[in-house]
Amino acid sequence: MGLFETVNDEIKKAMLARDKVRLEALRGIKKEFLEAKTAKGAHDELSPETAAAILQKMVKQRKDSAEIYASQNRDDLAEPEIAQMKVIQEFLPKQLSGEELETALKEIISETGASSPKDMGKVMGLASKRLAGKAEGRAISETVKKLLAE
Repeated sequence: MGLFETVNDEIKKAMLARDKVRLEALRGIKKEFLEAKTAKGAHDELSPETAAAILQKMVKQRKDSAEIYASQNRDDLAEPEIAQMKVIQEFLPKQLSGEELETALKEIISETGASSPKDMGKVMGLASKRLAGKAEGRAISETVKKLLAE
């Protein structure tokens, strides 16, 4: 069963449980997946890489919104964003730890032959494809900068 079907099943379970926050998050995921599947050139398919990228983007949006609300002392608005973010994270592949990310990036750096910060573009292109959904783009770029500066 694909991720799209899993989300549909979870929507049904959330409806039966009357879990509004979970239902709203799941419907948001389904909406994004449907838009991606029906986009021009998608051929009504959703690759696991695309799904992971969509979920990663949704988590980032919720996280940013929650931070903004929290900075404005609006915990009543931040809490639902955080709750939805946790629901969305359930469908993401396991996130890499800092050490795992560094190890994976060292392999990519040696593959590309990168040796200085000027080569960051080469490394980021490959790293973004390989680590899609497993690590945030910001974490990848910060680690690449650190490793290439050494």
